[in-house]
Amino acid sequence: MTRAVEILLYTLHPGTSDAFHTLMTNVSVPLHESAGIDVVTYGKSEHDPDAYYLIRAYDNLHHLEATQEAFYKSDAWRNGPRSEIIARIATSLKSVIDMRAEAVDALRRNRDLKLI
Repeated sequence: MTRAVEILLYTLHPGTSDAFHTLMTNVSVPLHESAGIDVVTYGKSEHDPDAYYLIRAYDNLHHLEATQEAFYKSDAWRNGPRSEIIARIATSLKSVIDMRAEAVDALRRNRDLKLI
């Protein structure tokens, strides 16, 4: 089985990565997960203090589009962390690829290792 995996790469405004990561960990990721979005992993890049990644998985491209449309229109997002998150992002790149479920799980284990 394959999943539609969305890879988001952010360049943050200089000096905002710690606050951004705290916001992601404490507010945004729990909000995503409460909306049924599979946040596979996220975090600061190893190579640049102002680079950040967010990887999410969906059943297919239609599921990605429908889920994100509902999430980004929700009051919880619009009245929640939206403005604080957007204010810290200088640029954003997005790619979507099909990936085997086993590979998605391997990426997820990377997230779990960071939490230990």
